[in-house]
Amino acid sequence: MAADAVLTPLAVIRALQGAYARGARGPELLQVAAGHIRAAGPPYTGVYLYMLHDRELVLEAFDGRATEHTRIPVGTGICGQAVAQGTDLNVADVGAAPGYLACSLETRSELVVLIRRNQQILGQIDIDSDVPAAFDAAEQAAVKEVADALAALL
Repeated sequence: MAADAVLTPLAVIRALQGAYARGARGPELLQVAAGHIRAAGPPYTGVYLYMLHDRELVLEAFDGRATEHTRIPVGTGICGQAVAQGTDLNVADVGAAPGYLACSLETRSELVVLIRRNQQILGQIDIDSDVPAAFDAAEQAAVKEVADALAALL
């Protein structure tokens, strides 16, 4: 478990496992994850779970502010760049990020963690914060634990 993170990944993973045991699948599991991650409180302002369909990320669950970005082509914005590069992205200042797609004018930093099964990218957890440089290595590791649990359940 990630030390000193705001997010407690084990609590989210237990909620996911419980929902799965009760029959939750796909979008319902994603919604459980979004709600439990955002419930960690600040710096989590918005949590968006996108799944990869062909060459497009499709928003399937969120908690927080609504976004107009429900479909994002691979390579576009921070979310699309993470998939194109095959790597998680932790952006301390979204205003300085080339090609940034703003979900909200208040957002200052963003963390994108890929959901992978082995080498296959299934989707991503996209987290916005109104705080600059909100996500450190411990926070990123905590979200990755949740993404890995999701990959096993989806």
